Amino acid sequence: MKYCDPRYDVTFKKVFGNHPELMLSFLNALLPLKGDQVIEQLEYLSPEMIPEIPDAKFSVVDVQCKDKTGRKFLVEMQMVWSEEFKSRVLFNASKAYVSQLQIGNGYKLLEPVYSLNIVNDIFESDLPRDEYYHYYRLVHEKHTDKVIDGLHIAFIELPKFRPHNTKEKKMLDLWLRFLTEINEKTKKVPAELLEDPLVSQAVMLMERAGMTDGERYAYEKNLDNVRIEQAVMRESKEKGLAEGRAEGRAEGRAEGEAKVKRETAQRMLSEGISKEAILQMTGWTEEVFG
Repeated sequence: MKYCDPRYDVTFKKVFGNHPELMLSFLNALLPLKGDQVIEQLEYLSPEMIPEIPDAKFSVVDVQCKDKTGRKFLVEMQMVWSEEFKSRVLFNASKAYVSQLQIGNGYKLLEPVYSLNIVNDIFESDLPRDEYYHYYRLVHEKHTDKVIDGLHIAFIELPKFRPHNTKEKKMLDLWLRFLTEINEKTKKVPAELLEDPLVSQAVMLMERAGMTDGERYAYEKNLDNVRIEQAVMRESKEKGLAEGRAEGRAEGRAEGEAKVKRETAQRMLSEGISKEAILQMTGWTEEVFG
């Protein structure tokens, strides 16, 4: 059996943009929801947000939905990391929060917005390797138990993920393993993924044989576009590093030359040569005397 990679635009939406029961399980597993916060029912906000064959944004997946209490959930899958992604996530979450307020309604009617962002890249390289989950809220700087509820933003660095094999994190492990272990190279699906009926359903949706010609075409096009974007990003990064090294070398040379001039000027002064004579002979400026 051949499989597609669920991290791409077409396939991610095929699983989570068309099956609310899978989206509900996914959100409850990956978001920090406890007790009465657990999502019980979901509906998609707009069919236009989950096109069957998207042809615009090839590296970003948007699935927007809400539960019966009115809370909104935004889910994005980012294949290629860019520095402006965090700003765009904050903008989209804020926009979703503000859009709830209708003329004449009070602020008390505003419900929280949860933004879940899965990133197929490491963007927090200075943090420990096992810290793949990053959760942001509006928290008091000193008293962290004081929170302004409204925006909840989570980022997951997929390359850092390693299964926990614990009961309390079972579904989180299964869904992240689904995203990281099912792809074109998969020859045998891990038994654990098939034991859960919802994850097993998601795996079956990734079978190439079950996809339409249009879905397969869009998927291959999606892959090509992401590979091109990744290549461009790598080239841009390498070029930036090269330019930075070149600038560093130039700055080093300039600094070294300035140091030599200062030392030479001081030596000439110690030998009784006047400043005026030194400047006239060398063409240097007063800066060489410190």
